[in-house]
Amino acid sequence: MPRPLLIASLGNPPPSYTNTLHSAGHTLLSALREALGYPPFARDRSLGNGLVSRGGDFTLWQSPSLMNVSGKAVAGAWKGFLRDLSPDDRAGARLVVVHDELESPLGKIKVKKGGSPRGHNGIKSCSGSLGGMEFWRVGVGIGRPESRESGDVAAYVMRKMTAGEVMRVKGGVEEVLRVDYDALAGDNCVAGCGGLRSQSLLGRGRSPQSLSDPNNRQNPFRRNRRQ
Repeated sequence: MPRPLLIASLGNPPPSYTNTLHSAGHTLLSALREALGYPPFARDRSLGNGLVSRGGDFTLWQSPSLMNVSGKAVAGAWKGFLRDLSPDDRAGARLVVVHDELESPLGKIKVKKGGSPRGHNGIKSCSGSLGGMEFWRVGVGIGRPESRESGDVAAYVMRKMTAGEVMRVKGGVEEVLRVDYDALAGDNCVAGCGGLRSQSLLGRGRSPQSLSDPNNRQNPFRRNRRQ
């Protein structure tokens, strides 16, 4: 049996902040939902009042909170998620947090368990609200502006992505599908570190080939040629 996973994305709430760089985690999770063929997100009060999609072995969850105060909602969702599991499943359940990754190239996926927030206030908030519990992290790169001034960085992460940038972030879903979360153990690694094993999401939705081929009608990120 696959290990129960709550895959939670951080960002700022829609619609005002949809597809901003700081909400790249939400953009990537939406792409994952499409790739897995899960139903549309819907509000669920039992899981921290977040947007939830269930369609198989995993639960996808988008935070309803502003990035810097995400922790309370994530902790509430995790508590509700565990409450619905049997004791045996509860022992093996895992939390995976999807978030934007400043400094990493746009669309690059990095996966690790635990570690320092490294200045990411959303991750810091989650760690505090979860009482220091370790959780897996899927970071999606959003690049960085040339300026290191805090005001310039803030303006950069809050801007809307272009259509091309959205496509590059969504393209990271191929790597997310390949991750074997059991293989991470307690060590840091990059996406794909486990290969195609039992706990990867691959095989539970469309194939990576269909995702990467822009002419394939199964590709959820295929551009509409009429636009």
